[in-house]
Amino acid sequence: MSGRLSSIIEQKGPIKTVGVVGMGYVGIPAAALFADAPVFEHVYGFQRDSPSSGYKIAALNRGESPLKGEEPGLEDLLHTVVSAGKFSCTADFSKVAECDAVTLAIQTPFKDPKDLIPDFTPLIEGIENVGRHLTEGTLVVLESTITPGTTTGMAREILEKESGLVAGEDFALAHAPERVMVGRLLKNIREHDRCVGGIDDVSTHRAVELYAPVLTSGRVIPMTATAAEVTKTAENTFRDLQIAAANQLALYCEAMGINVYDVRAGIDSLKGEGITRAILWPGAGVGGHCLTKDTYHLERGVRMLGPDALDWPGESASLYVTARQINDFMPAHMLTLTASALAQAGKTLKGARIALLGWAFINDSDDARNTPAEPFRDAALAAGAEVAVHDTWVERYPGVEISHDLAAVLDGADAVVVFAGHKDYRGLAPADIKAHCGCEHPAIVDGRNVVADPDAFIETGFAYRGIGRGDKNGHALKG
Repeated sequence: MSGRLSSIIEQKGPIKTVGVVGMGYVGIPAAALFADAPVFEHVYGFQRDSPSSGYKIAALNRGESPLKGEEPGLEDLLHTVVSAGKFSCTADFSKVAECDAVTLAIQTPFKDPKDLIPDFTPLIEGIENVGRHLTEGTLVVLESTITPGTTTGMAREILEKESGLVAGEDFALAHAPERVMVGRLLKNIREHDRCVGGIDDVSTHRAVELYAPVLTSGRVIPMTATAAEVTKTAENTFRDLQIAAANQLALYCEAMGINVYDVRAGIDSLKGEGITRAILWPGAGVGGHCLTKDTYHLERGVRMLGPDALDWPGESASLYVTARQINDFMPAHMLTLTASALAQAGKTLKGARIALLGWAFINDSDDARNTPAEPFRDAALAAGAEVAVHDTWVERYPGVEISHDLAAVLDGADAVVVFAGHKDYRGLAPADIKAHCGCEHPAIVDGRNVVADPDAFIETGFAYRGIGRGDKNGHALKG
């Protein structure tokens, strides 16, 4: 089959027109970088004209980024490629027929991780839209993080059904997972190595041709489609595991009355040949689109092989899923710390006014997908507290009022709870915060280690609590 596809691609010639389906945190910077590459003539960004996201089309066609937060270079690059006529955004999927290569970067969440059934609805819709307009010789690449086996299974089946063409014979199909972090999108795409896996050698080679021009220091790593799927889910699972290890250590240090950051520094100090002591930072919880669900894609991939496929020690729980549960627990622990600090000040959660600082899941970004602040807020409200939310970057979030006025959110607060490490929160002054709170013993709960000097808050009369700060969490109330 590869011989026929190879001949079709040879007659088609080099990739000139690229389509990118999904104008989000992955699709927008990828489309801009493809458009900036001299080897490509034009890039189409495909975006549904829906009530919730249709506004992106007009913004992108003006050369403006709909993404907020700090994304160095993105706005300038978009303006450049739009002004040059090399990029345009559209809701017209018939233009897929003009493309030599099409990538899909669409979210793949789980509605309920317990059943291990992902919500592929948006991805399926995107694949169907591409399949309906697919032409011979086109390369289709899934960039979405997916359950291992999806490229050669579901995606292939849908594309073949909608197009009437055969993957590996009439068109090329590959998986090339994104590896980006908000706040450094362009840098990550250019500099991170890119894993590229086709369903056959011809597909892999064509996908390498697509991605090589946008890389600077990064390199392309060819592999099979399923290996690429496992690579992406596993690398995020390992990061989630590392965070869970740090979080569990923080809980241990709290129980033993010591400072987790001293312990972390000690562990990290051991250097030498053959020694690896990579230890991440503990915190109020893990958010974002990737780490919160990629473990479940990896777990689902092996479970779909059947009960006898995996050799495993009896009924032992999955290490990866357990790690995910630890990270999901941290917002609940933040509520425990908040209740403890309030109790020290003679108050309860019921009736308390909480100033929640930081709705985004990551520093200095507007990305609030799966924010750990949400389960904390829900639990605090259920306990009878009043919660006011401040964030520097997040403009809106369904069902939650978010203020950009820090003073207004702090005014009258019984407890100040930090969920994001935005730079605006790193210079909080105890006297100023206490003046806004207007009570003798306000509580401050630090979920991101932004309070550089807990003693300054304690001396000012605060009831202080911090993740992993067993050395300070049991302090006596001053003043």
